[in-house]
Amino acid sequence: MSYIVRKAVEKPDISQPFDAPCWAQADVLEVAHEFNEGSGYFPEVKFKLLYDAEGLYGLFEVRDSYVRCANTAFQSGVCRDSCLEFFVRPGAGVGYQNFEINASGTMLCMHITNPGRTIDGFIEYRFLTKEEVKDVKIFHTLPDKVDPEMKGEQTYRMGWFLPFSLFKHLNGAPVPVPGTMWRANVYKCGDCTSHPHWMSWNPVRTLNFHAPDEFGQLIFA
Repeated sequence: MSYIVRKAVEKPDISQPFDAPCWAQADVLEVAHEFNEGSGYFPEVKFKLLYDAEGLYGLFEVRDSYVRCANTAFQSGVCRDSCLEFFVRPGAGVGYQNFEINASGTMLCMHITNPGRTIDGFIEYRFLTKEEVKDVKIFHTLPDKVDPEMKGEQTYRMGWFLPFSLFKHLNGAPVPVPGTMWRANVYKCGDCTSHPHWMSWNPVRTLNFHAPDEFGQLIFA
């Protein structure tokens, strides 16, 4: 699958509603490929993406009935929570980044150059440092921690800004110009919620989010 990343006419505000004027030009991407290994429950997940000369701006809107965000420390296991994930392989350099952020804004992020599985992780990877991600911005509408789980339908947003300088540092990737193509996938999971679920934008053959060869296309307009 492919998604057109449109260049922002005005600076996107990640704290604004999904239908705010600054997001109106962005196409809606639906995270709707469902994995059967879960509970059979699947929330509704929509995502928008824009860019400017400084970086990428992403905004999720989720309707979810079983929301839990127990992890509050940087680089903790947020995939166990109600988690929204953006995996991206820029058009230059080696490897990809996984930005896993729970609905309360806690992030785990790595640079992975060989996603082959080992007992303790991957064959070649490292966690990004706080210094490396100091210019990443995250906005969330939920409290900083949601534990115990909130039951009953909730509509929440989570937005982020990822500077192109980070991809230059990690991948040597230049700032995209119209026609540039990156590879990416977008995920929703909730491993340790009362209703575990796994979903993706671009379909993958097995329940393995770390499959860069199966990422979709991001085409910069």
